[in-house]
Amino acid sequence: MRKQVNEIKISYKDRTTSDKWIKINSSQCAATFIYDYWDKDTIEAHESFKVLLLNNSNKVKGVFEISKGGITGTLVDLRLLLAVILKSLSVGIIITHNHPSGTLKPSESDKAITQKIKTATGYFDIKVLDHIIIAPNAGYFSFADEGLI
Repeated sequence: MRKQVNEIKISYKDRTTSDKWIKINSSQCAATFIYDYWDKDTIEAHESFKVLLLNNSNKVKGVFEISKGGITGTLVDLRLLLAVILKSLSVGIIITHNHPSGTLKPSESDKAITQKIKTATGYFDIKVLDHIIIAPNAGYFSFADEGLI
């Protein structure tokens, strides 16, 4: 008797062909893309953590929201993040979250989760290119620009 199991599938909500994918070539480019993508109705209400999934040419294959949190923080489930990255066959990522307060200084927990993600993805030869904090006024902080990646 054959056993049945569920197959895990990641799908694209709005299918965009690869020739139309946006190429990320700087933190400014990434921050602009992220801010334009972010829901402006919630950017000041609560923190969210997302990942930009990139191909080998640093083109954005997709964006996935890992978590929605409270006013001053959100939790990142590393297993969920890794599952999405691996299932999407991404070779690079940019992680991002917002600070509803507008503060662009990373917290110690921001720095710690960045290092934890960088270590975990390194086992799979997946590069964390940046961690960008977005503010409601479109300001941003880039870990890569500040030498924290």
